[in-house]
Amino acid sequence: MTHAISKTQFQSTAFGLKQRRTSDLFQLSFKFSVLKHTTQMARSALDEMSNAGAFLRTPSTFRNFISRDPTSPFPPEAGRYHLYISYACPWASRCLAYLKIKGLDKAISFASVKAIWERTKDTDEHMGWVFPASETEEPGAEPDPLNGAKSIRELYEIASTNYSGKYTVPVLWDKKLKTIVSNESGEIIRMFNTEFNEIAENAALDLYPPHLQAQINEVNEWIYDGINNGVYKCGFAKKQGPYEEAAKKLYEALEKCEEILCKQRYLCGNTVSEADIRLFVTLIRFDEVYAVHFKCNKKLLREFPNLFNYTKDIFQLPGTSSSVNMEHIKRHYYGSHPSINPFGIIPLGPDIDFSAPHDRERFSN
Repeated sequence: MTHAISKTQFQSTAFGLKQRRTSDLFQLSFKFSVLKHTTQMARSALDEMSNAGAFLRTPSTFRNFISRDPTSPFPPEAGRYHLYISYACPWASRCLAYLKIKGLDKAISFASVKAIWERTKDTDEHMGWVFPASETEEPGAEPDPLNGAKSIRELYEIASTNYSGKYTVPVLWDKKLKTIVSNESGEIIRMFNTEFNEIAENAALDLYPPHLQAQINEVNEWIYDGINNGVYKCGFAKKQGPYEEAAKKLYEALEKCEEILCKQRYLCGNTVSEADIRLFVTLIRFDEVYAVHFKCNKKLLREFPNLFNYTKDIFQLPGTSSSVNMEHIKRHYYGSHPSINPFGIIPLGPDIDFSAPHDRERFSN
């Protein structure tokens, strides 16, 4: 199976070749990396560090599109595609939320991996997403129903024999061509929003309407940098300076959201949009995980009255709550990052009831 190589794939391949040529130097001393201010080719988020101790997320590599264009190699056919997710991963969870909100779960199947990272192969030390061996091994997770893969890593190796990047979720899989369509969540949700409307049960809902697109894009940009990715920059920082810089930007962005949400129900007005789903997946994890595990404890979500009620509002949208599995979320974060939590202790609380009443109806027309 061959793939058209995008600019991102070309850059990632070139980066990988350069890394292999300098592998001996890495073995001598990682801290004297020849790639100043950049990460090595990362196999998981824990590898994405700069020499300054800051977290730097590397881009996704599979960037094909499902399209209604008659010439598209990936047409929007019911039953053709499968979404591999982790309930723990916010990027994968927003794809599952879209699947549920748009009413596509009958047209596009999905399956979740286990919560905690494990060895993906016996031949090396890589830790990553794995499937359970049986339907009963872990509630919420199931064996790979399509390829019999033992890990997400195996799916990437099926799709590309020379793949050298991260083995991430989500993975949108084409059952017909037996390959990965996309592993970029931001693009997957755009496909789900529009390209399957002929078979979606909730086709009328447009989370990226033309008149709001410029505003949504602008909001997405600062929310991603400050909040979605910001919590990771706090949690994975290895030096005080990068941590404090990330934490400052995080709380500035949260305060900005709080101010917006004191005047309107949602981020881009009184209509729910893509920006809300993208923010929600971070907020739902904030007090349960990020406040403790990622040291984002300057102020809890529950101390932001508008943001807290807003999170409950989004959680209660039809379909959204089924994309949240808090047991998987907590088990993954506290159990998969031994450099942060070496003993894998999972905090007991706070067990927030996001189905409780909220006050956001006050903005309804």
